[in-house]
Order: sequence, then structure tokens, then C-alpha cells
Amino acid sequence: MSEQSRRPRRPAKPYRRPQKDPVRILAFEALRAVDERDAYANLVLPPLLRKAREKEGPEKFDARDAALATELVYGTLRRQGTYDAVIAACVDRPLREVDPPVLDVLSLGVHQLLGTRIPTHAAVSASVELARVVLGDGRAKFVNAVLRKVAQDDLAGWTEKVAPSYDEDPEDHLAVVHSHPRWVVSALWDSLGGGRAGIEELLAADNERPEVTLVARPGRATARELLREDAAVPGRWSPYAVRLAEGGEPGAVDAVREGRAGVQDEGSQLVALALANAPLDGPDEKWLDGCAGPGGKAALLAALAAERGAALLAAEKQPHRAGLVAKALHGNPGPYQVVTADGTRPPWRPGTFDRVLMDVPCTGLGALRRRPEARWRRRPEDLDNFAPLQRGLLRTALDSVRVGGVVGYATCSPHLAETRAVVADVLKERPETELIDARPLLPGMPALGDGPDVQLWPHLHGTDAMYLALIRRTG
Repeated sequence: MSEQSRRPRRPAKPYRRPQKDPVRILAFEALRAVDERDAYANLVLPPLLRKAREKEGPEKFDARDAALATELVYGTLRRQGTYDAVIAACVDRPLREVDPPVLDVLSLGVHQLLGTRIPTHAAVSASVELARVVLGDGRAKFVNAVLRKVAQDDLAGWTEKVAPSYDEDPEDHLAVVHSHPRWVVSALWDSLGGGRAGIEELLAADNERPEVTLVARPGRATARELLREDAAVPGRWSPYAVRLAEGGEPGAVDAVREGRAGVQDEGSQLVALALANAPLDGPDEKWLDGCAGPGGKAALLAALAAERGAALLAAEKQPHRAGLVAKALHGNPGPYQVVTADGTRPPWRPGTFDRVLMDVPCTGLGALRRRPEARWRRRPEDLDNFAPLQRGLLRTALDSVRVGGVVGYATCSPHLAETRAVVADVLKERPETELIDARPLLPGMPALGDGPDVQLWPHLHGTDAMYLALIRRTG
């Protein structure tokens, strides 16, 4: 018998069941929904968190669990471009050949390593355990190997390695460092008007977690009432705005549960306020929100109209979104009506309204803080798809307003093709119109440009990048 055969065999390691981590499993499920179903995290995550809070036992979430899950999901989505570049440098195959569920686990792990204060060993071990649960032991070994490579440097070190130099290719450098598609970087840069400092500040602001902002609907709630909530502070610009500190839960606010207040970005509030306060000639009795879904601006407009004895008609093409509008307006103190209607083929007669808001469908590039996955879904060709609709809706708005009345054209995108280009093209056809300077209707706000239209910015105003042009019909 050989010497080797006489050696005792080492006992096999006993199989250890993977440790289930409810927080990271939930984050993984949310990312899979975003990837597989083209869902939005702000719609997927709340019901998942609500279900986790309702569970009993060790899987029941507390506030810290919910905060961590939220950070993992949104942080991973915001930094996806940067993390993809880092992962690509640590694997031996193109990223397109890595199964999407594996890539989601890797991205969650990279975010914990490079974007949070979670200790390195905890970030790696927790990610490997997640991989064992959702992918199996074989793929968990792959995850472990990749994350150990990632852990050898920090975010600044990795971006220096994987991003081209600014001097060599400024747009691609900014795209990798700030995790935006190159074409979005280029478009935002054009809208800002050049300069490195401004575009870097804007891209960085897109990757910050936005504050939760509430709106007190006039006649039903006041900002003073909302300020009684824990950690609530006044809004910066809108008299109806109140900001909740990090971790603030809108659903815990009585006025929000009762529909007397809502969640609404301050930029959105300001668009409605500017239209409501724009000077016009003649009566002020009939208002229209021509693209009203999901209802935030419509609810504020209806409340402001009610204070003046005016009525709002809220029109929305999609029936389910029209239902959301009806819910938002329920309980409004003054007269209003919600209709399901196509704004390009309106059922109302021309010249019916005194004030018209047309917040048109767009790429949503102004709300990337709130919907970070949108930056990866949008393509340049989407602009061509939206262009005819945006121009058609503005034409309808100008037809719908009476002579002397005012139209507000708004988008949640700063892309010039969706803002000034649309307004310029349509007004060329309409000599009976004039632009109103919108800047005085946003009092106290700095950096509003040369006018007469207004472009808001996250890095300058702390709002979504809302655009507004106010147009008076003169004949």
C-alpha cells in the first residue's frame, strides 16, 4: 500500500445553509423588477417595504432596515454606469455575457463597497450570502472573486482607472465619473450653456437623494400645519411647500393620508403657481390642465382656482391616470371635473378657457434624482417620438385658451429639443401670441436666466429640472 493511500482523508466540510438577509433580498427583488418589467423603483419599492413591515418575526422590517434597503436600491441605480465600468474591469468577459441577476448582485455589492460606509468584509460577505440564496453556490464563488478585486480600491481610485481623462474626452469622462449616458451628458451640457463647473454640479446633484417635499393644498391644509410634523422645515420657494428630513414618511402625515396635502416637488408647485398668478385680460373663471396625470399640479391648480371662484377641468388621456387625478382632486372645496380625453383631439370648444396648463409627456431627464433608472432607458431617438406630441399639445393649448388668456407649456426635461425648440416652432405658426416673462412670477429665485421662459435646476434651485414658458394669446 502506498504512503499516499495510508493517509487519512480529510473530512468534508459540512454544508452550511446560506444566511438569508431580508434587506438585501428585498433590494435584489426590486432591482430585478426594474430590469425585467421595466418597472420604476419609486413604484416597486414602497409596496415591498410595506409588506416587509407587516411581517412578523426576524424578517419584519424596522425603520433602519427600510432605510438601508432604499439606499441599496436607489444608490445602485444611480451609480449603475460607474459600477458597470468597475465590474467590467474585474471580469474576464463582456458585461453583456454576465447574467442579469448576477450583475444585479454584483452591483449591489459594489455599491456597498464603493458608495456606503459598510465595512469591506461585511459588504463582501453579505453579497456572497445573497448570491448563495438567490443564485446558488457556484455563482456565489464568482461574485466573491469579483468583489474581492473591487475591494482593492475606493471609488476615486476606480474612477481614475476606468474613466478616460477629461482632456482626452470630456463627455465620456463625465459620463463614467457621474454615471450618466454620454448623450444625456451632452444634452444637459448644451442646456446649461457650457462650462465644466456647472455640468459637474448638475450631474452630481442628479446622484443625490432628493428630499421629500409636501404641498399644503390651499383651503384644505396650511404649511404651518405641516410644519408641526417631526423634522419638517419650510420649503425654499413655494409658500405651500414643506420639506421632510431624511427618513420622513409622508404616509405618517395626517394631512397627506386625508388628501389635504400631497407629495410634490417644489418645481412642480412653482409651475402651477406661476400659471395661476400670470396676468391676463378679462375673466378668470375657467382653467384647464390638459395633461393632468397623475394629478399633483391639477390638485394644486384646483385648490387655487377654488379660492378665486374659478373651476378646473382636468383632462388625462390614460384612464388609469385619470383615476389618479380624480383621487388627488377628491375633496377639493371648489368645482372641478376630471375627464378622460386626448389632449390632441379635445372634446371642448376652442377658446373656452382663461388659463391652460400643458405639462407635456417628455423624456423626464429633469427628474433623474427621483427616477434614476430613466437615464438608462431613454434613448436619443425618444426625442423624435415625443416631438410631434409635444407640438400638437401646445397647439391644442393655444386653441383652447381665449384671447387674452394664458397658456403654460411645461416639461420635466431641460433638453432643448423638448423646451425652447418646441415653443419656438409652434409660436412661429402663431403670430397672435406673445411670450410672458415668467421670472417675476417666481419671486426670490436666483439664476433664472435671461427669460422670458424659465429653466429650473437641481443644483441651483434644489428642484427637479422643470421648464416653463408662459404664452398669452393676443388675437
